[in-house]
Amino acid sequence: MAAPIAYSLIATDLDGTLLRGDDTLSDRSLAALARVADTGAQHLVVTGRPAPRVRPLLDDLRCTGLAVCGQGAQVYDAGADRLLWSITLDRELAETALGKIEAEVGQVYAAVDQDGVDGLTLIEPGYLMPHPTLPAVRVDRRDDLWGEPISKVLLRHPCLTDDELAATARSVVGSLATVTMSGPGTVELQPCGVTKATGLALAAEHLGLRPADTIAFGDMPNDIPMFDWAAHGVAMANAHPELKAVADEITLSNEDDGIAVVLERLLGGTAQYGPLTLSIEP
Repeated sequence: MAAPIAYSLIATDLDGTLLRGDDTLSDRSLAALARVADTGAQHLVVTGRPAPRVRPLLDDLRCTGLAVCGQGAQVYDAGADRLLWSITLDRELAETALGKIEAEVGQVYAAVDQDGVDGLTLIEPGYLMPHPTLPAVRVDRRDDLWGEPISKVLLRHPCLTDDELAATARSVVGSLATVTMSGPGTVELQPCGVTKATGLALAAEHLGLRPADTIAFGDMPNDIPMFDWAAHGVAMANAHPELKAVADEITLSNEDDGIAVVLERLLGGTAQYGPLTLSIEP
């Protein structure tokens, strides 16, 4: 086994963080994560994607352990293909929250992620998937979104920016749901009080690990609770300003293997890959 790394738990977001823009993993990132595994440290994916949309990527990562999915609403066991823990968003509360948002900003377009390891992503007319590579089923009307238990609602507005939509949603939704912004074109409603940190804490406890053992990587405001929980938070160069403001460190972008750069430094560095991380004081 290789020499120990400074952190026993490496928590990484996917979109805009570990994944490149074309939804692929670089050889450099895979090699760095393999070296981390050789030290005995755990790599934990912590993503807004629901479990069914994460399985193919976990296969690429050769992950048979845990993953935190659905913005923390799901802890998924990849080896057993089952959810160890999940919480659903009450569908009546979701409809009420949507009504309050639309009373303020006019029509929004909605989608839902169904609960479960085989749950579908359903999109209503007018909703455009922010990641066209992800599978989705278009329904005829909004009422069709609520047929099965859901883990979250995804929202888009034809005119407002993501920041504007998220701010308005937070101001009117109150305790009906937690509002997050997890990527371009991705404002979400999830069960009240559920964040990436809640799912990460559950997974870490299952693994016998603590916040002090954890370094976290992310790029969007939905990663802020994860940064608050972990000992060290690393924002990508392409990260949202809100996340950069609370990060302990800023690395290179997801396109430039920012995660690998930090892991290589923690593992002792590898000259063949060029410059190390860009750092800032929080």
